[in-house]
Amino acid sequence: MHNKIDFNHKTILITGGAGFIGSNLAFYFQENFPKSKVIIFDCFRSEDTFKNGNLKSFGHYKNLIGFKGDIICGNINSKEDLSLLEHYKFDFIFHHAAISDTRVYDQKIVLKTNVNSFYDLLSIAKNDQAVIVYASSAATYGSLKSPQIEGNESPENPYGYSKYAMDQIAIRFTKENPSLKIVGLRFFNVYGPREFYKGKTSSMVIQLGHQILNGNAPRLFNNSNKILRDFIYIEDVIQANILACTAKQNGSFNVATGTPRSFQEIADILQKELNTDLGTEYFPNPYNGYQMNTQADMTNSKEYLGFESKFTLEKGINAYVPEILRLHNEDSS
Repeated sequence: MHNKIDFNHKTILITGGAGFIGSNLAFYFQENFPKSKVIIFDCFRSEDTFKNGNLKSFGHYKNLIGFKGDIICGNINSKEDLSLLEHYKFDFIFHHAAISDTRVYDQKIVLKTNVNSFYDLLSIAKNDQAVIVYASSAATYGSLKSPQIEGNESPENPYGYSKYAMDQIAIRFTKENPSLKIVGLRFFNVYGPREFYKGKTSSMVIQLGHQILNGNAPRLFNNSNKILRDFIYIEDVIQANILACTAKQNGSFNVATGTPRSFQEIADILQKELNTDLGTEYFPNPYNGYQMNTQADMTNSKEYLGFESKFTLEKGINAYVPEILRLHNEDSS
C-alpha cells in the first residue's frame, strides 16, 4: 500500500482543513513531505448553531496548532472568499469542507453548502489540472441492508442526498473532462485524534471514553451487542486520501474496514484499555428506523485504490487512548 507520489514541491489545497479529517491530512503532508505547500481553507467555528443545537461549523484552531502552511479563513459558499484561492495553482485538492451533520434537515443550506460549492471546486481543479479527492459518505446508502456497495445508494437525509448528488456530478464531470482525476471517498464511522471539537457528532469512541474517565458506566442503547458499525481509524482514512490520488479509475469508493463491530465492543475495549470495570448502562433507542448494521463492501476500494485498512478496532482504540486521556485531563483541569 505504498504511495508513489512525492508531494514535496506540490501545492495542496485542503478545504475544511481545520476539521477532523482535513487537519490530520494537513499534518500528514507537513510531517512526511516538508517541502509541500499546504493551503487550508476553512470557515472555522462561530457560535452559530443549527435548529438541532449543534454548531454550524466544527473547524477549530486547536486542530491546527503546530501547522506551518497557509491558512485562509473563508466560506465555500462565498465566491468572494473562494477568489482568495486564485493566485495559487494547485496540484492536489482535498475537498473536506461540508455540512457533515446528518441531523440537519434544512435542505437548502445543506445542498447549497455541499453541492453548489462542489461545482466551484471542480472548476478550480479543471483550471489547474489538479487531482481532486472529495469526501463522499456512507450516508449515501441510507439504511440499505449490508454490505453497502458502490452503485447501490438510497440516501435518507439531506446530508446523504447531498453527497449522492456530488457523486453524480463527479461522474458527469469525469465524462466531460476525461484527463482529470476525480475521486470520492465514502467514509464510514471515522474515529481518532482531532475529532474532539465535533462535539455531539464526534465518534462513540471518544464519547464513551470520556464517560468512562468521568467514572460513569458507558451508556448504550438496549441490545448494543447487536448494533454494528464499520468503524475506521483516522490513520487509515489518511492513507485512503493519499491512495485516491493515484486511483486506477475515477469514482466513489468505500473507506472502511469491511469488518463491522458492535457498540458494546467499543465500550468493552475502552474499559480494558483504561483499566476500568464499570459495567454498562442501557437505555431504549429513541430513533425510529435506526440503522442496525453497516458493513462496507471493500472490493472496489481494494481493486481501484489499493486500499486495505491496517487498524482493527482494538489497534485503533489503543493508538487513540493517549489522546482521549490528554483531552480529558485538559478538560477537567
